Amino acid sequence: MATRLAAMAAPRPGAPPPVATDCVIVAGELSRASGLGESARLMLRGLAALGVPTWPVDIGRYLPAHREDLPPPGGPDDPPPPGAPLVLHVNPPLMPLVLARLPRSLARDRRLIGYWYWELPVVPAEWRLGAKFVHEVWAPSRFTANALAPLVKQPISVVRPPVACDPLAPAPLGRVDFGLPEGAVIVFSSFNLASSFVRKNPFGSIEAFRAAFGDQSDRMLVLKVGNPDHFPEDFARLATAAAVHSNIRLVTNTLPPDASLALTAAADIVLSLHRSEGFGLVAAEGMLLGKPVVATDWSATREFMDATCAALVRSRLVLAEDARGIYAVSGARWAEPDPRHAADWLRRLADDPGLRRTLGDAARAAALERLGTGSLAQAVASLGVRLRQDPSLLPTSRAVTP
Repeated sequence: MATRLAAMAAPRPGAPPPVATDCVIVAGELSRASGLGESARLMLRGLAALGVPTWPVDIGRYLPAHREDLPPPGGPDDPPPPGAPLVLHVNPPLMPLVLARLPRSLARDRRLIGYWYWELPVVPAEWRLGAKFVHEVWAPSRFTANALAPLVKQPISVVRPPVACDPLAPAPLGRVDFGLPEGAVIVFSSFNLASSFVRKNPFGSIEAFRAAFGDQSDRMLVLKVGNPDHFPEDFARLATAAAVHSNIRLVTNTLPPDASLALTAAADIVLSLHRSEGFGLVAAEGMLLGKPVVATDWSATREFMDATCAALVRSRLVLAEDARGIYAVSGARWAEPDPRHAADWLRRLADDPGLRRTLGDAARAAALERLGTGSLAQAVASLGVRLRQDPSLLPTSRAVTP
């Protein structure tokens, strides 16, 4: 009901789309440690690398149950110029609500672009309403774009998060700062409990790790869990499963982005036994940090990793079942990764430092080539926005054909 009421008050996009000026408004949960928040922060970084002026807008206060995990972003005091396109990092169900609450000068008489994530091959039918409020859609992967296509009449562009637009800068923190043993081989897995417990599959990570190493004290699994209070019952199950094993550690505190990168950098192996990804930021960051990544060989991660630069885990497709209802789409399927195959990869990598180094070097080279500013530059230029930095001088994006 709230969405329907907001849809009545929200401005509809004008036709034809207004001509874009040489700057971009980026709106998202900029003060939130969430995937969509990081997506918006990455776009700001990528546009800065391209020399495009930006106006950051933190939309957290316009969203239900928002909280600030990070300092609000700074930005120009003046309102953005007329005609600056607005890129909204908020998915369709909340699009009318945000547009209805934004200041009139931000939401009207400009090109509206929805930057949307989704992690299944099928999109919920209720997303159709949000699609009425944008001139075009940007998706973080071909996987997501293909899912959106049947519901969206507007143009859809694949605009990958420019993770490699500038060097990652982990905080100067090491294992001792996180209470981790110096001599162990550390396997790292990270997920946000607000982003679907079952899709991120932490019990699959535990099963694979236990199959590979049992109780070996010189092997450790570190599970970084964001927003553990969102679904306390799920977190309690995970905490119980981890508590009985001395070589499994949970990290639950909210970390600034540079400290979070430092935790990833402290690991030897990054593990992502997801059932589906709309992009796969943790895997992408692990690759850029030169870490070997063990990941499910399905969905959007396949677009920037292949067998030359990652340890791909075979899987089978099953019906997507989510008790929390986040991914309750009739007939949708996702992957069930093989924990034994993942365990084989973990053993090989843990026992062979040379293999870890070789695969990590290949991962970093692939991520630098495939996850730069190329697709963002193309999308922004198509709006008529002038790039002040030649994108050919920056890392470029190139998709891998599955």
